[in-house]
Amino acid sequence: MKNSIFKSFRFEIVLYSLLSLVYTILSEAALFFGIYLVYHILGGNGDKLQNQEQIGNSLNNYLIDNGAALNRYQINSNRSNFINQSLPPGKGFIFVVVSIALVVGVVLFTTYFLLLTRKFGTDLEKIAGGISSISAGDFNARIDINNDDEFGFIASKLNQMAKDIKHLIENEHKSEYTKNELITSVAHDLRTPLTSIIGYLELVSDKDKLTPEIKQRYIEIAYSKSKRLEKLIEDLFAYTSFSFGEVTMEQSEIDMVKFINQLVDEFYPSFQENGLEYEFSTNLSSAYVIADGSLLARAFANLISNAIKYGRDGKSVKLKLKTENNKVIVSVTNYGNLIPEKDLQNIFDRFYRVEGSRSSETGGTGLGLAIAKSIIQMHGGTIEARSDFDGTVFEVALDEKKEGMEE
Repeated sequence: MKNSIFKSFRFEIVLYSLLSLVYTILSEAALFFGIYLVYHILGGNGDKLQNQEQIGNSLNNYLIDNGAALNRYQINSNRSNFINQSLPPGKGFIFVVVSIALVVGVVLFTTYFLLLTRKFGTDLEKIAGGISSISAGDFNARIDINNDDEFGFIASKLNQMAKDIKHLIENEHKSEYTKNELITSVAHDLRTPLTSIIGYLELVSDKDKLTPEIKQRYIEIAYSKSKRLEKLIEDLFAYTSFSFGEVTMEQSEIDMVKFINQLVDEFYPSFQENGLEYEFSTNLSSAYVIADGSLLARAFANLISNAIKYGRDGKSVKLKLKTENNKVIVSVTNYGNLIPEKDLQNIFDRFYRVEGSRSSETGGTGLGLAIAKSIIQMHGGTIEARSDFDGTVFEVALDEKKEGMEE
């Protein structure tokens, strides 16, 4: 904590101590001055005349009793003695006054100090109450102290601690929920093709009831389901590796114009098989990034595969490459069914699929986009999706490598 000394608890204690001392001195001065005034106004003059009269009478009686033979020196001496005897003793009187002043000063100082520092007690009560609430499990509890001193610092740290603990607990619950959801999704996606494989193999095993053509068809279906099961398992391993940072990248300079052209050519049979036209457009002759070619190819392959599966109705898939603000931006657009806004927020989550996309024709593993996002983020890039009447667009942005830049 690096606060100004003038906002610290220690400075406040010194300040309140000095203020209490000043208030005590002023109060005592006012108190004793008031007593002095009252004494002299109400009783001081009468006591003085009475004392003088007593002294005069005593002196006259003394002169009468002892005769007029006394000389002036004796008269003056005796007169002084009578006057001194009529006054209170000096040292004792001063001691009493000082003692009273000290006692009154201590009482006044303590009173003023307690009054000035009462906010410290209030702050401590708030802190103690907040700690009790947090320790009881109420992580929404907050300690309302807005001072800049140590109490305010402690309160802010306790509030932050409660917030962090609440966040950790929420993440733990979310992680538990995600784990259960993952197990459910994996079990479903593994069971579905496995059940089909077992069913078709059981049919094939009955040699007497099936013709060779039907058996061959069932074998092909079982094989197709087996390949889908293999793809799911591969994607599971891949996603797990990406999630836990177990994948190492071998980066090199890649010309994205050539890279996308080559990738599109590799998907030519898939475009033809699904009756889709495709187009790759760019106004650049080259655009370089530093990336792992194999991983990047997998990410964009997943995006193109996704566009082919869900863009059949649109009859076209378009890819576009441009540079903007030192970024190489590649977009993949299909013109199939629109993706609802609520689904766009979760489309890159693992095993998330838009409602109705679990059919045997289009339903994939639900990991393709999640893997693509992980790969793009590993390269320091971004990926986002939007869907409207201009098509469903997946857009990837990667840092552009300028000439002369080091890898």
